[in-house]
Amino acid sequence: MTISLRARCLLLLGMLLASTSDAGPRIFCCADGSGRQVCGDILPTACYGRAYRELGESGSTARVVEAPLTVEQKAQRAAEEQRRKEQERLANEQKRKDQALLNTYGSEKDIEAMRSRADRDLVAAIQAAEERIVDIRRKRKRFEDEAEFYKGRELPADVAKGLRDADYEIGAQQSVIESKKKDRESVRKKYDDDLRRYVELSKRPPSARP
Repeated sequence: MTISLRARCLLLLGMLLASTSDAGPRIFCCADGSGRQVCGDILPTACYGRAYRELGESGSTARVVEAPLTVEQKAQRAAEEQRRKEQERLANEQKRKDQALLNTYGSEKDIEAMRSRADRDLVAAIQAAEERIVDIRRKRKRFEDEAEFYKGRELPADVAKGLRDADYEIGAQQSVIESKKKDRESVRKKYDDDLRRYVELSKRPPSARP
């Protein structure tokens, strides 16, 4: 009688499973609280909450079951997982920034050119505010001269208001100047960092870049 190809495959598979399986009784072993080896055909009570081995009929270890984690171990593992996730987040964020950097600049000269342009704009804003202060002080001087006629007396409402408004505008322009000076420092640092990182990325082989 001729055996079909499908039947041959099923027969070979059955023989393979029979030769590799260990379908006999299982033995469970662990070390109890005193370190003594305890075994049984069902999991001994002494093994509850402990690591144990499951032995096959031949006596070889078929499976190892780790002990349940303690509260401290669970907390430690959770903290490690949190650190891993945070490191992964930071790595992805750095990769995104690096890609944006490479998309923004084509060369180191591009970085220097954009730095110069940004700095020129801020210097121009500072100069404009300083010129505005000079103009306001010139106008305020007229109110000051008029106020000289009223020494020891109450100032006319328009004179008092003119002095107050001038002082307010001068203060506002001084705040603008201070803000723009801080911006210059921030811009300088930003482009220094961009240039440093761009040089680092440029030295990497293309396959290692983001």
